[in-house]
Amino acid sequence: MQHLPQNAKSPPDQRMLSLNRQGHIPLNNQKITPATPLLNSISESYFTATNTSPANRDIRPRRWLGFETRIALQAYIFLLPSLLGLLLFLLLPVIAVAVLSFFDWGLISDPHFIGLQNYVKLFQSPTVHQSLLVTAYFVLLNIPLQTVLALLLAIVMNKHLPGIGIFRTLFAVPWMATPVAMGIVWQWIFDPQYGALNNFLAFFGIHGLTWLSSQQLALPAVAIVTIWGNVGYTMLFFLAGLQSIPEYLYEASSIDGATPVQRFFNITLPLLNPTMFFVLVTNFISSFQLFDTVYAMTKGGPAGSTNVLNYYIFKEAFQFFHAGYASALSMLLFAILMLVTLLLALYFRNRTTYDLS
Repeated sequence: MQHLPQNAKSPPDQRMLSLNRQGHIPLNNQKITPATPLLNSISESYFTATNTSPANRDIRPRRWLGFETRIALQAYIFLLPSLLGLLLFLLLPVIAVAVLSFFDWGLISDPHFIGLQNYVKLFQSPTVHQSLLVTAYFVLLNIPLQTVLALLLAIVMNKHLPGIGIFRTLFAVPWMATPVAMGIVWQWIFDPQYGALNNFLAFFGIHGLTWLSSQQLALPAVAIVTIWGNVGYTMLFFLAGLQSIPEYLYEASSIDGATPVQRFFNITLPLLNPTMFFVLVTNFISSFQLFDTVYAMTKGGPAGSTNVLNYYIFKEAFQFFHAGYASALSMLLFAILMLVTLLLALYFRNRTTYDLS
């Protein structure tokens, strides 16, 4: 085997040295020095671009918009269809009704501007006062009972029992029925002679009642139908709220010796405040917008005992053709709903917990 001297270079090193002398490749950190001027200028440009300082190395294209602005713009683009729907089907009708409330319009005649006369008539009308009282009475009948029943059902449905999903579905089925069809069925159930309810009471020796013909019982009967139809739907919201409460809170309270009642009032109810706010607002709005059940069961009677505000608006607009006056009544309803929603929001603002991490 041939041994080279210590300072002798191997054949590959000799070839690299030879190529370096010809200007083809760099040795260590030397520049490439091509033989031709054109290649030399390209080489100089290359080393100038690659050997610049880090401060001058950022050659990214400039953007006209910042990162947060671009993200916000993308979000608005995705929200555009929903915003257009909100504008066309909510905001524009509200504006149109607000403008129409200053006119006298009989639907088949030309509208005439009358200023605030519709609102003056509204606040002076005894029928409006009675309708507001009837609506408030219905709200008091409907919301507390429906909320309590829905919460109790949600607590029961939150148990891990066999077949519990079937019962959850069954309780929500009445909400899927149309209010008019539901009102017709319940009108037969409340029938004083052939109704199922009076026949059931007669089985226990209780005399039947004239549910829908009595001024004292007609509105409670409508409230019963409304609660029956909506309690399962409300239960689903409470059930979702209960399932979002961490289990370790109940375990820790049990270790501390808390009773079930204490756990309910100190853990469950406070953490259900967001759900409670949503349920109360939506139920309040739906109670003030009651129409279908009254239309199917009582037509506002007897003697106006079920003449809720929304049904009164319908009669003024499409039976008496007072569209301008009905628009003023609608704006009154809108103002009441906005005021109550604002009051509920202020009440729950400092009583709501969203983050449990």
